[in-house]
Amino acid sequence: MPIYEYQAKDHAGKKACAHCRERFEFIQKMSDPPLENCPRCGAPIRKLISRFSMNVDMDSRAKEAGMHKLVRKDKGVYEKEY
Repeated sequence: MPIYEYQAKDHAGKKACAHCRERFEFIQKMSDPPLENCPRCGAPIRKLISRFSMNVDMDSRAKEAGMHKLVRKDKGVYEKEY
């Protein structure tokens, strides 16, 4: 399930609590509607656009799992890289 970020609409005002004045994360299904109010204080909140990062080294994970990587060297000839 993805993690969404929310923040109070009036994050400088007094209606928001310390939780929603700053950005906070909330895990929910993609099919769930976005939150409209802070789960702690009920203040109006908005969904933020957040960065997505995926830093996975698939070669090292495959090697650790005991898999092998074949690399094409010549026409129809493959050599085992690991």
